[in-house]
Amino acid sequence: MVAAIAVSSPKSSPFQNPISLRDPYSKFLGGSPLKGLFLHLKPRKSKGRDVISLVVASASNSGSSSTTTSSGDGGGRFYLNFTGFPFPLGPFLNRRTIRTEVFEVTVESSVDFELVEEIEAREELHGSSLRGFGNEFDIRAVKDCIWLFEQEQALGFSSVSTNIRMTVIKLKSGGLWVHAPIAPTKECIQLVKELGAPVEYIVLPTFAYEHKIFVGPFSRNFFGIFRAKTLKDGDFSTPWADEIEQKVLSSPEVGIGPYVEVAFYHKRSRTLLVTDAVIYVPRQPPECIGKESLLASAANGLAVKLLSKGKEVPQEPVVDNKMNRQKGWERMVLQILFLGPSNLLEPKASFAQMSQKLIVSPIVKTLVFSKVPEKVRDWIDSISRDWRFKRIIPAHFAAPINASRSDFLAAFAFLDDLLGERYATRPSLSLLFASLMGKAASYFPPDDMKTLSSLDQFLVSVGAVKKTVSGRKR
Repeated sequence: MVAAIAVSSPKSSPFQNPISLRDPYSKFLGGSPLKGLFLHLKPRKSKGRDVISLVVASASNSGSSSTTTSSGDGGGRFYLNFTGFPFPLGPFLNRRTIRTEVFEVTVESSVDFELVEEIEAREELHGSSLRGFGNEFDIRAVKDCIWLFEQEQALGFSSVSTNIRMTVIKLKSGGLWVHAPIAPTKECIQLVKELGAPVEYIVLPTFAYEHKIFVGPFSRNFFGIFRAKTLKDGDFSTPWADEIEQKVLSSPEVGIGPYVEVAFYHKRSRTLLVTDAVIYVPRQPPECIGKESLLASAANGLAVKLLSKGKEVPQEPVVDNKMNRQKGWERMVLQILFLGPSNLLEPKASFAQMSQKLIVSPIVKTLVFSKVPEKVRDWIDSISRDWRFKRIIPAHFAAPINASRSDFLAAFAFLDDLLGERYATRPSLSLLFASLMGKAASYFPPDDMKTLSSLDQFLVSVGAVKKTVSGRKR
């Protein structure tokens, strides 16, 4: 049986039932270390009634996180990995780990926050205004809650790399809940242990190979011989259910292999955790991707010659500078998203259309979500209806992403066309606007999509995948 799993510490409470980050200019990316942040609710008059406007002042313009790497030598980054034929996952011998703390924001006031959440939900769904919440309250950065651990991950022997992310949340018990473990190098394990809390649960949120390969090795560093149980949709019997809820998307009928993804919602921080459902491509490369990889991607190799739109490809040495590192990153992104983009020689235009917005990856959209749009629609509707998240942490590219439920739904606007239910279930003006914005989020350059579309047609023709569904099945 194919499923996402959870591994629990022998010292943790057992399951009651079997349960088989960074661009400062973006509105989406989580921002600055909150030094002396103060929020004042100032009443203003509008149509004869008091309406609350939010005035935020921050003492810093840097990001909302603190980054740490181990002080140990390079030997702590050794990890031998040659599995995954015919596309083994690199780096094969050396993986750097970067730990970033995400500051959780809490509000201290006598305000009825259940009422605040209720009215926020009404505002988002119906466009009403927030009203009547007193005068002022402090926002303070609370540390020791959420950490992101990132490593570089490469595709086989190619020059294509991206980041892979593990998220660690401290529970009220004082133990750690680990989401999507990464390669357990000595450096990585040391950075986890430096948090000064025991690992209680390790969760595999997907069936994707690049994530499940590390679950066993990582778990053995903390549990020895461990027990694993399958995650169920909406299971409130999990030991973490009071703090973290879960919703499962399982589609074994996709064809290329089963697709399983579990979304989680951390209530205290109002954070949505996903694996591959949505991404946000940052303008700059993640810190964990080394300059060697970026410069290798910037070199005009065979892939560039094949994907240059017939233009002459100059053969010149690659100088280590900011421009070439950026070119390497842009080429990496386009190959990850499209497999065979139209123009690797000059990637800037296509990269600009795919970065700086919350999207569903073209590969996931084409080969997975478009095959089972009813299931995906039900899944994202359930997430948006039940969870009032303010930010999203995916397993790749940028995080945390400051995004609302409307932003999340907009990334899936392509489902409206597949299912023929344009705006039918979302009549509010705010979500109508989000759906229109989603058309921009779902737009991918047609020339770049040709290789992926051809692959999809071939897989359909040989029976490897099912056809894209058009119109909701009755």
